[in-house]
Amino acid sequence: MSRRVLLIAYHYPPLRGSSGIQRALRFSQYLTEFGWEPIVLTAHPRAYPDKSDDLMVDVPPGVIVERAFALDTSRHLSLAGRYPRAFALPDRWVTWWLGAVPAGMRLIKRYQPAAIWSTYPIATAHKIGATLQARTGLPWIADFRDPMAQDGYPEDPTVWNAFKQLEMRAFKQCRFATFTSPGAIQTYRETYPDLPGNKLVLLENGYDEEVFARAAGQPVTPADKGGRRILLHSGIVYSMERDPTQLFMALGQLKRAGEPLISQLLIRLRATGNDARLQEMAAREGITDLIELAPPIPYADALSEMLNTDGLLVLQGASCNGQIPAKAYEYLRARRPILALTDPVGDTADVIRRAGINTIAPLDNVDAIKAALRQFMSLLVADQAPYASEAAIQAASRRGRTEQFARLLDAATQVS
Repeated sequence: MSRRVLLIAYHYPPLRGSSGIQRALRFSQYLTEFGWEPIVLTAHPRAYPDKSDDLMVDVPPGVIVERAFALDTSRHLSLAGRYPRAFALPDRWVTWWLGAVPAGMRLIKRYQPAAIWSTYPIATAHKIGATLQARTGLPWIADFRDPMAQDGYPEDPTVWNAFKQLEMRAFKQCRFATFTSPGAIQTYRETYPDLPGNKLVLLENGYDEEVFARAAGQPVTPADKGGRRILLHSGIVYSMERDPTQLFMALGQLKRAGEPLISQLLIRLRATGNDARLQEMAAREGITDLIELAPPIPYADALSEMLNTDGLLVLQGASCNGQIPAKAYEYLRARRPILALTDPVGDTADVIRRAGINTIAPLDNVDAIKAALRQFMSLLVADQAPYASEAAIQAASRRGRTEQFARLLDAATQVS
């Protein structure tokens, strides 16, 4: 007989614009295969900055989804762009806690779940998880994915302190804390050396084979009419963690030097969430003809584009060495050449290198990027750019990750 688990996740359909949706969505989709029945506690869609129904089809019909009261403080509670600090600690969705705690207690009373799971990077999710755990005594798995209170992040000291207090509370109350990269676990082992060794668990992101199968049948996004090779970055381009300044400078220098391979390149930045700044940067470097800023598209269409592009671009700064973008696993599954602009000693580079891809250069080094672009384009034109190994692809399926999660739930609920 299946046991139940309460999944607390802000990132859930119909939210659009975050690859983090896939983690909670696929857990809710596959857990029943491994002996666990999910109950989802998420935010009311009014709290989402952008919505799309394209992933609603993947929410299993039998899964209970409770959409609790929630507001986005910056949009709903501000006056002339200002709002009280207390309305945005630990984040702008703290009002979700007000709605989710009573909703969660009702769900727990009615459905008697055996465990609670909450997932960051919306810190309020852990605030909800911690409150429900304290009130019920149920075992709680706190899914951090990436580190919370880091050196220099969040920049605001008041927000950083709120993150730190919540982080410490989570480690005190949770049965397990899960992370998506070895570097994140190492960071927390050093920060909290007294934590039990088995409390911090690696649970990586992945890709969903069924959605890729659907994507393979989608119409192909038209190629650039100029016949150039398209290098695609799909997803948000953060101003700090994925800052493409050095990449744009490298492209500008190569163009001015008359590098022939660069004239054959078009970098498509899809759904950046930062188009105005990137357009300005491209104009400043004189490379607007090399950069295409493309709008968001439905998820299956985005995967189809990955499957049919010439190459895929990873952007990940050294400040995120202990993090691996969820998109990286989808890139591997797409079986397309990858140019990874990331710190060669970071976890993202390690995943890509272990997949058999060596076209890697640091995101903050103009000369290294220029050399990497020359190498990558030469390999691409010669049809010799490396793809991910089949072993690496098979190891990263979301169904497999869900089985790992189910076994962790088994361990969390064992009576000692």
